[in-house]
Amino acid sequence: MSAEPLTVQAEEQVLLMGLNRPAKRNAFDLQMFGELGRALGQLQQDPDLRCGLLFAQGDHFTGGIDLPQWVPFFRDGRMPPLPPGAVDPLALNAEATLRKPLVIAVQGWCLTIGIELLLAADIRVAAAGTRFAQIEVKRGIYPVGGATVRLADEIGWGNAMRILLTGDEFSAREAYRVGLVQELVPDGEQFERALAIAKTIAKQSPVGVQATLASARIARRLGQRAAIDRLLPDLQQAIASDDAIEGLNAFLERREPRF
Repeated sequence: MSAEPLTVQAEEQVLLMGLNRPAKRNAFDLQMFGELGRALGQLQQDPDLRCGLLFAQGDHFTGGIDLPQWVPFFRDGRMPPLPPGAVDPLALNAEATLRKPLVIAVQGWCLTIGIELLLAADIRVAAAGTRFAQIEVKRGIYPVGGATVRLADEIGWGNAMRILLTGDEFSAREAYRVGLVQELVPDGEQFERALAIAKTIAKQSPVGVQATLASARIARRLGQRAAIDRLLPDLQQAIASDDAIEGLNAFLERREPRF
């Protein structure tokens, strides 16, 4: 197995990004965080890549951050810097977020930053045996990777506060019940199922997919009115694209489109 903290490989227009510190339960050290940002930047910039899939090598998705490495930055009131061209894995900067869809597959332990990566992704698949927890309150700190901002929107205030304020472990079934993950699969099948979803997305029109994602994110960040105001102006741009022409021709010719 590669000694790199992140494996990166393209497969049929999907960029596969694998956390690769299994001996450390894929704890996020600064190098892994930077390499993930770099890989997301690659996904952002490469026109041949249409969707990303984040997964983990080994038995666990992540045991959380390698806290001693991160503490100096937290004490300075900042996040660790990312390399040039990187995209923030936690999507904390709305102006520089990933413009392409990201699917995520988790298993084993999925702690702290693992949950925040789920919240920054678009579609989430979990193995049935996955165990989750947001344990920052047990360490005298609180989540700064997005959980306090996004979790209540995803799963409701009461569900979010129970997770954030107790630090208690919860099961994959509970994560599915409250909507933190979209699919549960038998242990060991999470990667293949997530890859199938990512490949389905990658077959669609890149223009249509990215415009859909952008519209939904505007609604989430700025409200429904802001998104509604952009619907027709943004559709004007999409409908003038080669993808829209191919989509119409495929419809008229009763065939599958080739984007």
